[in-house]
Amino acid sequence: MLAKLTGWLLLGIVRLLTGAQARWYGCPPKAEQRIYFANHQSHADLVMIWAALPEELRSITRPIAARDYWANTPVKRWITTEVFNAVYVERAATGAAPVAPPPPVAPPPAAPIAPDERIEPSMEPLLPIETMAHAPAAEGPQEIQGQLDLPAPPPPPPPVAPPPVIEPEAPAAAPEPPAADPLAPLIDALRSGDSIIIFPEGTRGHTGEPQKFKSGLYALATMFPDVVLVPAWIDNVQRVMPKGEIVPVPILCSVTFGAPIRVEDGEERRPFLDRARAAVIALRDV
Repeated sequence: MLAKLTGWLLLGIVRLLTGAQARWYGCPPKAEQRIYFANHQSHADLVMIWAALPEELRSITRPIAARDYWANTPVKRWITTEVFNAVYVERAATGAAPVAPPPPVAPPPAAPIAPDERIEPSMEPLLPIETMAHAPAAEGPQEIQGQLDLPAPPPPPPPVAPPPVIEPEAPAAAPEPPAADPLAPLIDALRSGDSIIIFPEGTRGHTGEPQKFKSGLYALATMFPDVVLVPAWIDNVQRVMPKGEIVPVPILCSVTFGAPIRVEDGEERRPFLDRARAAVIALRDV
C-alpha cells in the first residue's frame, strides 16, 4: 500500500515538473510485451518514461536501473524496487582478479654428507726403538705395515654425492571466475513476460544525439524475436536534471513513441544498431 501511494505521489511530482506528455506517433499504447529503447541524457529518464506510460502499461513494464546509482542509498533502492519494479543492471561487469600463486619456496640446502671418517691405525712402534732406527729409510708404508703385521686399513669409501635438490612445483593459478552477464536480469524479466525500458547507449550523453548503441539491444532482439521493439525519444528531460545536478527544474518534457522495428533476416549486429539509433533520432523532430 505504501509503495502504491508513493508511486502516485512521484507520478504527480513528475507530471507537475515536466508535464510528462506521451506522444504515440508510430504505435498505440497496447498491453503487449515490448522493449522500449530510448535516448539517455539524465538520471530522470527512467522516471520520465515510466510516468509517460498509461497506468495499464506501467504495471507490466519494468525500467532498467543502474545498480551503482539507483541502489546506493536505502531510499532510492526502495523506490526503484517497490515503486518502479526496476531491473538492476551492472554498468561494468568484471570477474574477480585472479589470485597470484605464492612464490615457490626453495628447500634449505642439503648439508653435504661427509664420507665416513677414516681411522688410521696406531703407528706406535711395536719393535724396539733401536730396531726401528736401523730400518731401511726407503721402506714405504706397505713395508712398514708388513713388518708391524697389522691388518691393512680399509680403502676409503667413495664420496657420496648429495641428493639432487627438487624444486617444489608451483601451485596452479586459480581459474578466473567468469564475468557476470549484464544481460541476465533483462533476459529473466523478458522470460517472465514483462516489458522493459532500456537505454542502449549504456551511459548518459550530453551532445544532443544518442551515442553509438551497444550490442545488448541486438542480443535481446534476436533472443526474443516475438517481443515488439518500440523506439522512443525523451525530449528536454536533460534540462530538468542536467548531468551532475540533483535539484530538478520545471521544464515541459515529452516522450514520443515511434513505429516498431525488428531484426531483419540475416541482418548483422552493427547495421541493426545503427538503424535502431536512427529510428530514435528521427522522433526528435516529430
